[in-house]
Amino acid sequence: MRTVSSMGIGMTTAATLLIAAVFASATASAEMTSGPQVGDAVGAFTVTKIAGNPDDGFPVGRSGCYRCKTGSKPVVMVFARTGNESLAKLLKKIEEEVEEHQDEKLMSFVNMLGTNPESIKKSTEEFVTKNGFKQIAFVVPEDSKDGPPDFKIASDADVTIVCYKSGTVVANHAFAAGQLSDDKIKAIVAASCKLVE
Repeated sequence: MRTVSSMGIGMTTAATLLIAAVFASATASAEMTSGPQVGDAVGAFTVTKIAGNPDDGFPVGRSGCYRCKTGSKPVVMVFARTGNESLAKLLKKIEEEVEEHQDEKLMSFVNMLGTNPESIKKSTEEFVTKNGFKQIAFVVPEDSKDGPPDFKIASDADVTIVCYKSGTVVANHAFAAGQLSDDKIKAIVAASCKLVE
């Protein structure tokens, strides 16, 4: 709160602390609890691939366990409800990391969620084509509304990012609609970088 005190408005310590607490609460509220948490194992689940990474040996239209395919590799797994500009910005940064860390076998796949699998498929294909993603696979989980039940993807989380390695979560970020800011994207990219350190 250095900025407040430098204004010389004689604010009491209690008031300053109250403002700091409110600010901290507002900042923390941008993230929520959704998906497997740090230390949790990432279990198997069934998806259908609809677009993206043509070189992963998992062809478009195939159903199976993409999580199983990743094995012990470092992975940035995303659950998203909206293919919007902020998601595109995040995924472009993640794709850069995947390209840069091919020797470390960094991978990423996005689970698109919604109530209508056919509608999800169409909108995702358009989203991938528009943004030109090449290194990231896009899939629809068998449980398309909220993903695998045991993953506990929050119904009000617009995007959930789970970074895992050797099947164990090392970072988790989740945001409501409109909360995925540039600063949050930087934090997520930093977490993905730590997977290959």
